[in-house]
Amino acid sequence: MKPIFLDKWSKLALYQEKLSDGSVRCLLCPHNCLLGVEKQGICKVRANFQGQLYTTVFGNPCTLNIDPIEKKPLFHFLPSTEIYSIATVGCNLHCSNCQNAAISQSASQDLFHYNLMPKELIQQVLNHKVPSIAFTYTEPTVFYEYMYEAAVLAHQHNLKTVMVSNGFINQKPLLDLCPYLDAANIDLKCFDDLVYRQLTGGRLQPVLDTLKTLKAEGVWLEITNLLVPTYSDIPQMIWKMCQWLVDNGFGNTPIHFTRFYPSHKLYYLKPTTEEIMLQAKVIAENAGMKYVYIGNFPLLASENTYCTTCKRMLVERNGYIVQNEFVINGKCPFCNDEIEGVWA
Repeated sequence: MKPIFLDKWSKLALYQEKLSDGSVRCLLCPHNCLLGVEKQGICKVRANFQGQLYTTVFGNPCTLNIDPIEKKPLFHFLPSTEIYSIATVGCNLHCSNCQNAAISQSASQDLFHYNLMPKELIQQVLNHKVPSIAFTYTEPTVFYEYMYEAAVLAHQHNLKTVMVSNGFINQKPLLDLCPYLDAANIDLKCFDDLVYRQLTGGRLQPVLDTLKTLKAEGVWLEITNLLVPTYSDIPQMIWKMCQWLVDNGFGNTPIHFTRFYPSHKLYYLKPTTEEIMLQAKVIAENAGMKYVYIGNFPLLASENTYCTTCKRMLVERNGYIVQNEFVINGKCPFCNDEIEGVWA
């Protein structure tokens, strides 16, 4: 392991417990890593330097893009708008199917990055005249201090903030962030704790706690569930997950079932079948989920939004492009039923 050193992108980390022997415990995510001196956490971007925990990715994003908000995916939050998207290196999970492993599984010193402190970042967003900023691509939890300061500044400038996350975060930092967070898409990897551990290195319950917290705090929420063959595409598991969501008040929360393509360590698996994708949608709807979408499978044309009362199409999408939108003041113009989301 390379020696730990501080540079201009290092900043004293929040949520830490200093111990008498010089080690430090990170309290940001449920791993609660115990780091000896000169050691890094599981995420590779939080390190113990002389008995204190530092983030090594403050103000040095490795990726900057302007995306359609539908790419996050968010279908019920400011549809057809653009969103400024950023990420640093690092992740607190090690998913076998990761599609961004080149950046998520790297340390801060391994890749090119930009010098963009929070004030300069928000000025960039304003200069591009987009209404919101997304912390995305890798796992925003691991660059929490950067995200938090940027989110506070974003709200001061009337910008919306979005976190696209695996949801593996402790409750205290999440609650501290929520006042400055407008929307989130949480990647619920599967609905079995053993599979969660095998597939990601994480656990299921902390993610379920995150979903409950975001809902309770009024953050607009959408859920993504990637259907990985032999891991998370099991109909019984999908049914159990959807039942839990409905029973816990998430029946109105959009869920995006996403098709798996071979990637990272699961390069040998085949893509998710059309049959399973369609079956997942039926299972979710039968369980009581109102807004069910299929992603990464354009031929299925299952990304349009319909009124659940009169069944009329309200948002027509072609990939990430919104072709028609009829929602008016959060309501269906045909029957006046409420359509959950943030539409203006």
